[in-house]
Amino acid sequence: MKPLLRIEELSVDFRLDTETVHAVDSVSLAVEAGETLAVVGESGSGKTATALSVLRLNPEPPCVYSGGGVFLGERDVLKLSEKDLRGIRGNEVAMIFQDPMSSLNPLKRVGVQIGEVLRRHQGASRSEARQAVLPALREAGIPDAERRASQFPHQLSGGLRQRVMIAMALVGRPKVLIADEPTTALDVTVQAQILDLLVDLGQRHGMAIVLITHDLGVVAEVADRVVVMNDGKVVETGDVLDVFDRPADEYTRALLRATPKLELT
Repeated sequence: MKPLLRIEELSVDFRLDTETVHAVDSVSLAVEAGETLAVVGESGSGKTATALSVLRLNPEPPCVYSGGGVFLGERDVLKLSEKDLRGIRGNEVAMIFQDPMSSLNPLKRVGVQIGEVLRRHQGASRSEARQAVLPALREAGIPDAERRASQFPHQLSGGLRQRVMIAMALVGRPKVLIADEPTTALDVTVQAQILDLLVDLGQRHGMAIVLITHDLGVVAEVADRVVVMNDGKVVETGDVLDVFDRPADEYTRALLRATPKLELT
């Protein structure tokens, strides 16, 4: 099976006034339909810069894509025009960010914001967009969808806001979903519910999911394969169980040693 997303030898620099930061250094990875790929590493390892490159969302300037390519099928995203990119964002590739409160518009009802995804990216009419909102909210596991659609983001809990972000991401039926630390601000129980929902929806719709995280417990729970990054480079990749049971790189072993363990006495 051909991967839906391929990143090949990607290098990303941030050229600042005083220095050039090499954020991503020759990174390669691929993810297939129905698969969940976790990208892990500590803060500053290049995870998010890599993920944002898929939609060309790193700010240009100071960002410069200095090498490699990001391929959706045979198209290199890094070579597309801004018009073509707008056709991909929200349609073929969607992204869920870690802080839904800063991603949602506080002045608009959540139902309106979900409908705008279809109107902007797929040219849907107001009526078509409105009809898609409630099914999207229900699929994202939001109870009492009619009432929630009419509410503003501040009227929802953190878990419900993240579910709204999931509904917005999936209403356009993307082929690839990128989730950047999607459960960081949530309590453990809600985290598990959100992650299970993402994986279930990915498998049900045949999406490729790229999960950006620093939490190895999350990786063990939901991912099929894992890519470990350090200092902008991929230091290890493989099936989750293989990497966790037999880590080949010292950095991976250090991450595993740093994971808190519950010991009963």
